[in-house]
Amino acid sequence: MALQAFHGSACCFHSHLLHSSSTTASSPFLGSRRFQPCPSARKPLKLSCSSRGNNGDQDYLLDAPVSVGDGFSFSGGKYSDGPSPSDEWFKQGKMVKAYSIPGTGEKAKDPIFGLAMGAGSQATGDRFRWFCVETGSADNPPVILIHGFPSQAYSYRKVLPVLSNDYHAIAFDWLGFGFSDKPQPRYGFDYTLDEYVTSLQSLIDELAVTKVALVVQGYFSPVVVKYASIHREKVSNLILINPPLTAQHAKLPPTLSIFSNFLLGEIFSQDPLRASDKALTSCGPYKMKEEDAMVYRRPYLTSGSSGFALNAISRNMKKDLKRYVEDMHTILKDKNWKIRTTICWGPRDRWLSYDGVKDFCKDSNLKVIEVPTAGHHVQEDCGEEVGQLICGIISKSNKI
Repeated sequence: MALQAFHGSACCFHSHLLHSSSTTASSPFLGSRRFQPCPSARKPLKLSCSSRGNNGDQDYLLDAPVSVGDGFSFSGGKYSDGPSPSDEWFKQGKMVKAYSIPGTGEKAKDPIFGLAMGAGSQATGDRFRWFCVETGSADNPPVILIHGFPSQAYSYRKVLPVLSNDYHAIAFDWLGFGFSDKPQPRYGFDYTLDEYVTSLQSLIDELAVTKVALVVQGYFSPVVVKYASIHREKVSNLILINPPLTAQHAKLPPTLSIFSNFLLGEIFSQDPLRASDKALTSCGPYKMKEEDAMVYRRPYLTSGSSGFALNAISRNMKKDLKRYVEDMHTILKDKNWKIRTTICWGPRDRWLSYDGVKDFCKDSNLKVIEVPTAGHHVQEDCGEEVGQLICGIISKSNKI
């Protein structure tokens, strides 16, 4: 148990938080930041927030600039002044504007104290910004790579070069993830699965004018299948990587559902070791290299908005995932379903059991391809192999 005081130059957030030792003093990301032991360790639970600024809305910012630090972020902001893998990855991509921003334009406020939030949690302009990385000639057939929950486009970094010779491959960050916009829920985007379907349509219309092959991993698969069912004329191939296919899959694992809890979810979502590291490594057999883990942590280290988006997505997944999985069953088993669909599966997945997957694919007349050494995030575990599989699947279907 540990009591900590969070100090940002724009705010002071004092919180008696309950943490395991794995997310406090033992973390290498806490040592160099502005953390001090609370002098009143034996006092009852108490939450207070005091402002140190003198300029209205700027007094308290949950996602203050990186150089200032973030009162809600466990690291206090950017954790290194030197070059980082995250910076290098960002240089490879670009921002694409898609999906009109609804709402009144009211300034977003945090869900706990109702205080004004910084730019990272605000809707920007008239359309949302999506971070996209692309390889290959734009004249080649487009392949759009869609990450799962929780992950980033970075998970396809080893797949993109494999596809670049023959395809125009594009990987993007969903709203709420990576470098894409992360508006505060109820201020332009609520992170519902229905919103993700609609926003995906807007993005794909911006990225490709012809038919596209869609590759999607994990819990966002039902969202993409729903999109494909509405826009069948737009999709040439559909490749689902470890999607939630069975009734047993229609429930988030405890590692993710914890973020849907009231208050406790808000606390845990601001811990990059729990929100990023644990969420990405608890579902498979491998440990992640530190330089890769740094990229995934970056959004949680620089802004509280990533954590609040994670809370909203978890709550909506917990509410609607079962309905979406059932809809996906209906769509894929429909005799009129003509989109060429392939299932790729990493059987070492600790979240989604392989039991029942083969039977479902047989009943639905779907081909299933195993990637024996992979876990839930197959493209992370076996990127080059996944790239080769995608090439083989698409080229074969194009000859039919």
